[in-house]
Amino acid sequence: MRALTWQGKREVRVEDVPDPRIEKPDDVIVQVTSTGICGSDLHLYEVLGPFLDPGDILGHEAMGIVAETGPEVTAVSVGDRVVVPFNVSCGTCWMCSRGLHSQCETTQVRSMGTGASLFGFTKLYGQVPGGQAEFLRVPFGNTLPVVVPGGPPDDRFVYLSDVLPTAWQAVEYAAVPPGGSVTVLGLGPIGDMAARIARHRGAELVIGVDLVDARLERARARGVTCLDLREHGGKLPDAVRELTDGRGTDAVIDAVGLEAHGSPVAKAAQWATGLLPDAVARPLMEKAGVDRLGALLAGIDICRRGGTLSVSGVYGGAADPLPLLTMFDKQLQIRMGQANVLRWVPDLLPLLTDEDPLGVDGFATHHLPLNEAPQAYATFRAKEDGMVKTLLRP
Repeated sequence: MRALTWQGKREVRVEDVPDPRIEKPDDVIVQVTSTGICGSDLHLYEVLGPFLDPGDILGHEAMGIVAETGPEVTAVSVGDRVVVPFNVSCGTCWMCSRGLHSQCETTQVRSMGTGASLFGFTKLYGQVPGGQAEFLRVPFGNTLPVVVPGGPPDDRFVYLSDVLPTAWQAVEYAAVPPGGSVTVLGLGPIGDMAARIARHRGAELVIGVDLVDARLERARARGVTCLDLREHGGKLPDAVRELTDGRGTDAVIDAVGLEAHGSPVAKAAQWATGLLPDAVARPLMEKAGVDRLGALLAGIDICRRGGTLSVSGVYGGAADPLPLLTMFDKQLQIRMGQANVLRWVPDLLPLLTDEDPLGVDGFATHHLPLNEAPQAYATFRAKEDGMVKTLLRP
């Protein structure tokens, strides 16, 4: 089959690789019909190379048609249309039974001290082959795949794999009070969708912050009050307070993570680490890694006293300095973590109707064949061509 493989920093390639096969009796093989490029994929493209090997198959936002099932699979059948959550979760362990699928005890990567395995996401999370490919092996066939109806295009359902549950959890964790306010930092796919969900769930004021014209215009068209980071810079918190009676918003969602702008020292450290041999870079990132914390620090400043900071952006540093005195003094609540995909699917499926309240049908800015994935990664990284969300068609 054809699949997108990692080859080195800023180098991915579509190659012929062996077809996946049934390895356990409850496996299924899915023929992928749509697969997204996620902002987290850029972390692999740019920073997390020490935890990848050349040839690793990327991608964790896939849906398609069940092509083969193991002998113990009874919940899905060949021909079923399914979405594959990005958490590789069993659905039955102590953690999964409590809605913490990203902490699944069956697939935790204990050798790395991390949570549940993830499709297409480095040794840190199990080095499981990903979904930017023609076929995908999916374990736990009776509990993991989400069966969706035929009829509507893939764009209606594919975001159940990651974008929708990640954004929904970000808003849930933000605990925006009825009629309240929230600032969303970063209007990439997750931030854009989080802003839509916050408005859908009753937030009166949703402020979106970015520095890319296309992203700002896209959010503004859906009723988001947009602030251009290029205009406000370090005075962004003051601009938010001007809109909120001097307090700041009730909540802040950091949808940026380690790719934040600012902090040239941290940027240089990330770049330099990417040039080191893996044997040197890996322990450095595990024990002494630092992130570019511009978005997180801005969020701490912007959030009103007694408010909530919800972090959905992925950070990789193990030694990030945080202003604990300020966080304590402001009495902030902070929630974060990988989305527990299956926890939120029942809340989201009823919204994926022809009325399309979240605008999923038109959410993708680009639809491309799999063989154009390398150029799509480069364009997405450069924030060019109005690219916010790309779906690949294998």
